[in-house]
Amino acid sequence: MAEVLNAAAIETAYRRIAPHVRHTPVMTVEGAAFGVAEPIHLKLELFQHAGSFKPRGAFNNLLSRTIPASGVTAASGGNHGAAVAYAAACLGVKARIFVPVISSPVKVARIRDYGADVVVEGERYADAQVLSEAYAAESGALMVHPFDSPFTVAGQGTVGLEWERDMPELDTVLVAAGGGGLVAGIALWYGGRVKVVAVEPQGSRALHAALAAGAPVDVPVDSIAADSLGARRVGEIVHMIAREHVADAVLVGDNAIEETQRRLWRRLGVAAEPGGAAALSAIVSGAYRPASGERVGVLVCGANVDLAKLAVTAG
Repeated sequence: MAEVLNAAAIETAYRRIAPHVRHTPVMTVEGAAFGVAEPIHLKLELFQHAGSFKPRGAFNNLLSRTIPASGVTAASGGNHGAAVAYAAACLGVKARIFVPVISSPVKVARIRDYGADVVVEGERYADAQVLSEAYAAESGALMVHPFDSPFTVAGQGTVGLEWERDMPELDTVLVAAGGGGLVAGIALWYGGRVKVVAVEPQGSRALHAALAAGAPVDVPVDSIAADSLGARRVGEIVHMIAREHVADAVLVGDNAIEETQRRLWRRLGVAAEPGGAAALSAIVSGAYRPASGERVGVLVCGANVDLAKLAVTAG
């Protein structure tokens, strides 16, 4: 591993990336809007540059590692690619991003808007990953992994650092998981001071399966959130951290995710993509039931939604 992963690494990452990322707000909302008695404290990371938390890990990679003349490459369902493209544009670096055909056109357009070369090929994220790795081997471009990298995990962990500074009194945080870099980084930061619960779609449960099996395993991927939470398996780094610091991994259905998108839009005017709404859907669906008096934070982590589809979903 190129870098020791601990709370100090996350603090270093935060100092490194702070000039390039937004300190996103926390909003306390009435729990009744989402089916519970207690208030819910939403960390609105969907207001981050490029529409998700991903620039934190992207900037930490690009500012920590030597970038060759051939630039950087990444595989992505969309959000990681947009983040790498954004960071590369800010730093004057070339980027080639590989995305699968299931990626939202909104996300693909955002990657192109940041000036990256986009290759749309392969059915799922794992297929795009293979293509990106082949390109890196051929061109010498720096591979920026979306979750199985210490630089990525430390960068995503800065969400937790920021959250704790703003709301040190939380008992529990709910965080969506795909490849798991975000929930691993946040859990590493909290180190057991706060209960960290991973939330995954029922049709894309790579972390849940890894924790049950005791090792990363392949899972089928079939969910409306697959373009952001559609990793076929978590990485070794993520599993190592999660088995020690993630308290639970709960599953939510696509219907619950869509209902949560509706409520976020109707009650708060917040347009969240399916993956961005997934963590909160654990409360809406009852997959996670807060105890009386439990102070719960929920991460709303992605805004790259097709507004026309959201209008249909929201009715």
